[in-house]
Amino acid sequence: MLYARLVKRPCDVVVAGILVVLLLPVFIAVSIAVRIALGAPVLFFSERAGRGGRPITLAKFRTMTAATGPDGRLLADELRMTTLGRILRRTSVDELPQLFNVLAGSMSMIGPRPLPLRYLPRYSPRQARRLEVLPGITGWAQIQGRNALDWPTRLELDVQYVDMLHRWYAPLLDLRIAACTIGLLVWQALTGRGIAAPGSATMTEFT
Repeated sequence: MLYARLVKRPCDVVVAGILVVLLLPVFIAVSIAVRIALGAPVLFFSERAGRGGRPITLAKFRTMTAATGPDGRLLADELRMTTLGRILRRTSVDELPQLFNVLAGSMSMIGPRPLPLRYLPRYSPRQARRLEVLPGITGWAQIQGRNALDWPTRLELDVQYVDMLHRWYAPLLDLRIAACTIGLLVWQALTGRGIAAPGSATMTEFT
């Protein structure tokens, strides 16, 4: 995977670095808004599976409260989601802190989305191949429907991406995904489609 080793990583660093600088006012504005609406902390951290299944810490702007029920357990996502949170998710601004994951080398700009560690033993041998590459902020499955896809389809698209990275057209594929992501972000912000699985405030559990 010569392209992934010699070209993709330097491009990730350059693109992520430029975006961090350009979007610094957005980072500041959103941090203030989240602090006012939800209090501290501003960021939500979760452990996800990175390349090879190794744990990575993924950062997002908080979109939900920490409200609990009488039993002390967190309420359902749809009950904890705030108006600000819905806006951040609809525009994907909540994902911006992951640019620092890219700079640190635990993520790529483009690749399979990093999923919870608890999913690792649930993958079939083929589905586990999605772990052969760095997870990404956007990816092949993302531009095909994101969370609106069922799990088998979504994971199969991830594996297809891994296979296509071995092809001569891998750089063109990443350019296509990047271009489609821009259009998708606009469409998503206008329609709200693809942000969550049908009947869910976020995504359903993979079983």
